[in-house]
Amino acid sequence: MIRIGGVDLPENKKVAYSLRSIYGVGMTMAKQILQESNVDPDKRTRELTNDEINRIQRSIERIPTEGDLRRIVNDNIDHLKRIKTYRGSRHAAHLPARGQRTRTNSRSARGGGRRKTVGALSKELAAKLEETQK
Repeated sequence: MIRIGGVDLPENKKVAYSLRSIYGVGMTMAKQILQESNVDPDKRTRELTNDEINRIQRSIERIPTEGDLRRIVNDNIDHLKRIKTYRGSRHAAHLPARGQRTRTNSRSARGGGRRKTVGALSKELAAKLEETQK
């Protein structure tokens, strides 16, 4: 099993696709890494030689991946929370931060398991409902 960047790569996939299992490496970055390290993207991971693996590893070390990238992202989010931006407050409240609607969607963010129907109730009906729930 080939281990690059602290991640075990799947051996039966093509190299370009198996590199995507590293956090921070997408398809575009995987193609750039393979082009930079002169490795055929159609090769399977198990067919790589030690020299090719070392070249890929050197290319990946130049970009932030895995723990470093996760730390950078979390630091950016913490910075937004510290300076009290709108996006930071949305992150703190575990709500969508990029303008998505929350009236009907974002069930996972708002708690999809405890869905309750809330409508307009008179004070009398609301009081009766509270009594029955006790």
